[in-house]
Amino acid sequence: MEDEGTRGVRGTSADRVPGPAVPPPPSGPPRQPWSGQPAPGRAPAGGPGGPRSAPGEPPADPGASWGGQPSGGQPSPGRAPAGEPGAPQFGQPSAWTSPLPPPGPPPARPASPPPPVEQPLAGATPLDAWLRTPRPPQAPGVWRFGFTPRPAEQGEEVSDRSLLVGAVITLLSALLLWSLWRNGYLPYRLVPLKLFTPGEWWNPGTSGGPRTIEGSDALTVYEALLFGLLAYGCGRIGNFSELFRRHVVRRGQPFLALAAAVAAGLTQLLVWKETLPVVRPVLVLVAAVAGGEIYQSQTVVNVIYGLIAAAVLYPFARLGRWRDLLAARRGRGTATPAPGGDTPAPATATSADQWPELRAAGWTDAAETLTAEVRTGRMNDVDVARLRHAWTQATRSPDRLAPLAEAVLRTGGAAALHPSGDRDLPRRTARHDVLTGQVRIGRCAEDPHNPYARRSTGIALDPTLLGTSLLAVGPPGSGKSARLVRPVVEALGLRALAGQAAVLAVGGAGAPLGPDEAFDVVVRVGNPASAHDLDLYGGTSDPDEAAAVLAEGLVGDVGSLDSRRAATVLAQLLGPYRTAHGHFPSVPELRELLDGAPAALTALRATLEAAGHQAMLRELEARTRQAGGPGDPAPALADRVALLDRPAFAGFFATGPEARPFALRSLGQYPLRVRVDLPERGHAEASRLLTRLLLAQFTAITAARTDTTLFVGLVLDDATHAVTSETVRGIRRLRSVNAGAVLTLRTVDDVPEPLHTPLLGAVGCTAAFSGITTWDGKRFAEAWGKEWVETREVAQHTVFADQPFTRALHALRKLVTGKAVTTDAVTVRQVEKERWSASELAYAVPAGHAVIRLATVEGEHAPPLLVELGG
Repeated sequence: MEDEGTRGVRGTSADRVPGPAVPPPPSGPPRQPWSGQPAPGRAPAGGPGGPRSAPGEPPADPGASWGGQPSGGQPSPGRAPAGEPGAPQFGQPSAWTSPLPPPGPPPARPASPPPPVEQPLAGATPLDAWLRTPRPPQAPGVWRFGFTPRPAEQGEEVSDRSLLVGAVITLLSALLLWSLWRNGYLPYRLVPLKLFTPGEWWNPGTSGGPRTIEGSDALTVYEALLFGLLAYGCGRIGNFSELFRRHVVRRGQPFLALAAAVAAGLTQLLVWKETLPVVRPVLVLVAAVAGGEIYQSQTVVNVIYGLIAAAVLYPFARLGRWRDLLAARRGRGTATPAPGGDTPAPATATSADQWPELRAAGWTDAAETLTAEVRTGRMNDVDVARLRHAWTQATRSPDRLAPLAEAVLRTGGAAALHPSGDRDLPRRTARHDVLTGQVRIGRCAEDPHNPYARRSTGIALDPTLLGTSLLAVGPPGSGKSARLVRPVVEALGLRALAGQAAVLAVGGAGAPLGPDEAFDVVVRVGNPASAHDLDLYGGTSDPDEAAAVLAEGLVGDVGSLDSRRAATVLAQLLGPYRTAHGHFPSVPELRELLDGAPAALTALRATLEAAGHQAMLRELEARTRQAGGPGDPAPALADRVALLDRPAFAGFFATGPEARPFALRSLGQYPLRVRVDLPERGHAEASRLLTRLLLAQFTAITAARTDTTLFVGLVLDDATHAVTSETVRGIRRLRSVNAGAVLTLRTVDDVPEPLHTPLLGAVGCTAAFSGITTWDGKRFAEAWGKEWVETREVAQHTVFADQPFTRALHALRKLVTGKAVTTDAVTVRQVEKERWSASELAYAVPAGHAVIRLATVEGEHAPPLLVELGG
């Protein structure tokens, strides 16, 4: 513990960083307003990072350490921005989870009024509504926030020409039929009515008319019923509802309301002119029920006329949606749901914004405090996710529940803060749902390759998908960094602030991985102003483990060299050196040892002999005997180490007592956000070597950790020449240890050809961006496999009629449908076809799109989908 809190700090300003303390209760805890779902390109309300402690002041989290347990110690000094001297270092034995004295009674909440809450952004969702928005379980990769299923697929639409001609012909036919009825040209038209009415009402014969007033009234009602059936049948056969939906409803308001008003006025005119049989049948029915004397009152007659007019007007008011239009004009209309169905559910006692898990456990005061924080806008989405995770962790250790509840009563949404004090990222460029850990990267395009149910739905990534690792291939400028890598880094950074993940982002200097303020540690290799160094040995003290990982990073891409022999050579040097000096050699010292410099070997031998380390002497002697033999990997190792032994890297990769490099092993222990900037310009080979080394260290460290609570993610913005056979095997093991890697390549040929198939098989998620070559497309097509599809082959044969009447019918049918009369010979069969062919991937993927195949750690998978990035 003698180096606690100082590992990873360069320079003389490295001070101890004690763990969070329990200071006196603040008079007014710093709060940040919440402005709803952050819009892309703008930091949410609450500011970047939330409250930060100034030097000499207590930290912003006065009540709880990470996971809800307070820590002892002194107040922490202020945190310097990442990349400056004095920045806190993570990766040491933690003071965050040290045992505590029993907490005292919670202090009273401050009586001062809360700071004014910032108004939500235009179109933003308030936090309480955001919490209540449903997130139903869906297939892998579906954006769950406010998900609304797509309507059922409809058949092929009838053309506008056919629809209009069919409606006109149906209307004319109905008018002709009604005219024939009214003029008595249809025989037996009164037979059904005479069967159900007394015979003395009618004249003799099947065509005899009414004899009495009762018969005349019955005929009036009978005709009205037949007219209604005729109108209904005409509407169904002529498909007037589709015509109205396509040409009136689609135009929206106010055209819809105006069209309905015109139709209502025309109908009213026809009704009161008695062209349409409505008024007289109603009067007859009212008289039959209430008696004819009811019409002696003019008031009753006016009421009946008003009801008839209202009844005729009501359907048109519904069709034209007049009520909604009037309410919108008066400003009383309900808000239009956001696209995608982001409509919050009503608040209930068990809704998420009421914190039901705390109430169920008996911590009603804490639940009420957090509910008030949500309603007053003093929390953001990261606070909610962080406190939920802290509560989940605390329930596994009951002694943490009381300190966490006390911290909530003291500081509200600022309880259980991330050790950095940040409550949000400085800036978000994508849409995140922190509760589910999803980040939206686009939407499925309206393309026949995509299943109908997935078209226009959002596509999102989350740890269950990233746990299978992701490989993205696309040329420069295709959007890999800005539209995939940056959102993933942001999502993992947000989960780190919530205590659920750790992230290591590796890219060239200037890569769009996020600002320095969004990371806890920023390592700028080759930059003298960098506040952090890099540990080439990954923070391990085992020479064999360090040698295996270092050999993979140095010569893992050399196909003619066995990395196991290279690891043996390094172990024969690292073990004796660490035994003699207490630390591993620096880069210049390691280069001298690999070159077999007599002075370096003699000094190391003398030190070992003086200390009496016979076992290490035998290791060193074995290395001396094997030096210079056939197939000795030491020269190749020395050449690769020489890439790091350059003036630009002077002072980096130090290992002496004064060195404090950042150890990658810390990622598996703490929710860190780490970024490594590599010097690609002028030192491309050294950058590739370091990328390969970091990937090897990551796979080895994550596989060896015992506590897999934290999701650990590695993001390589450019994995060119970084993949080796051993790292492919390591990537395959990541899904079982709650870790994942995101690798981007310009082309699959950036990986050795023997590793093409193993790499595509090792990752569960793959993405082919627009602009890839047919050679790359062929590999993706083979990896995605084939599917059984149903093909229909239709052969059309024109029908030639011999009879004049038949030719007339065919001409009428052609006029209605616009097509000649044909007979179809249909052949249906099942064939196996590639989901995406190499040519389609190379030439049919539009710019700004990618074909993405997703799979979860549980084994669920989605077919390759064409995704509009950023949609």
